[in-house]
Amino acid sequence: MGFLIRTAITGMGLWVAAELVSGISVRDGWTLIWAAIVLGMVNAIVRPIAVVLTLPFTLLTLGLFLWVINAAMIGLAASFLDGFQIAGFGSALLGAILISLTGWIGNAFIGERGRYEVVVMKRKSEANRNVDQRR
Repeated sequence: MGFLIRTAITGMGLWVAAELVSGISVRDGWTLIWAAIVLGMVNAIVRPIAVVLTLPFTLLTLGLFLWVINAAMIGLAASFLDGFQIAGFGSALLGAILISLTGWIGNAFIGERGRYEVVVMKRKSEANRNVDQRR
């Protein structure tokens, strides 16, 4: 279930990027779904290797090089699908930023197990506060 939710969040990020960035185009909804799946697989398999291999650059740039890696992963995912096209590195970089922001916002509502979670905070009543203070 968690994979489906995270794929849907990635698909939403890809859709936002395709709508806002002129250099990113997705042919139709099925291509968007496949692009989200392929991007998830690329991020799970290739990205960790790329992060380890480029660790000196990442440390030297204080983590900013991770945006370049994310843009490269989007370009790699686009190379596997005919209906998903990236015009250039600038479009991929801006798309990576938008997809990351969308994923960050979406994953804020998803727990570690990939389930939707809501945190409810309740105020203590006056009687409970008095009991707590006596202890």
